[in-house]
Amino acid sequence: MRNKFDAQLKLLNEELNEMGALCESAIASSAKALMTGDKSLAEHAIAIDSEIDQQEREIESLCLKLLLQQQPVARDLRQISSALKMITDMERIGDQAADIAEIIGLSHFKASDKTMHIGEMAKATIKMVMDSVDAFVKRDYDAAQAVVAYDDVVDQLFDTVKNELIELIASGHADAEYAVDLLMIAKYFERIGDHATNIAEWVVFSITGVHKHLPSGFQRTEEAREDRS
Repeated sequence: MRNKFDAQLKLLNEELNEMGALCESAIASSAKALMTGDKSLAEHAIAIDSEIDQQEREIESLCLKLLLQQQPVARDLRQISSALKMITDMERIGDQAADIAEIIGLSHFKASDKTMHIGEMAKATIKMVMDSVDAFVKRDYDAAQAVVAYDDVVDQLFDTVKNELIELIASGHADAEYAVDLLMIAKYFERIGDHATNIAEWVVFSITGVHKHLPSGFQRTEEAREDRS
């Protein structure tokens, strides 16, 4: 029975890795579309979002099957419940990458050399998403905490992009509509970073049973379950 359960947990990790790779691809396609003005890349990012939605449904089904058929306790239960939380954030990441792509498709523009920090934001969020999923699969506490800390980098880049856009408008090198569109895109990247942080925090919970946003009573219950297992 345990061998079958372990095989299903392995499948869960593989499915999460695949979903993470789809998120990476969606962000990368949106970012490249932004920097090049290539509409086909924007369309590709939107198409990937549908794949991410399908992957979420499949992982959710697998998690529910594990919960109902195997009745896991303690660490295994935390791993499965964390996976259910993570896929919600990953699905939102796919949505926001698609939102970026839709703005690019409708606005017919690309980022200028004066707003290159928005490209750095994209790279930083891709790193956060992939590192957080990898930390879950490897049960790597330090890697998960590093993702949480790295969100500060994305937040600082967001502030830099805002300042760049203010300077562009003040100098007459960008109109208000262009600036607002780029600011919205930067905000979506910043939100993707927040979702990656959420994923990393659920990784920490899956390992330690501690989550800073959960009531302490719930976490004490988890510790008690761990003691009995």
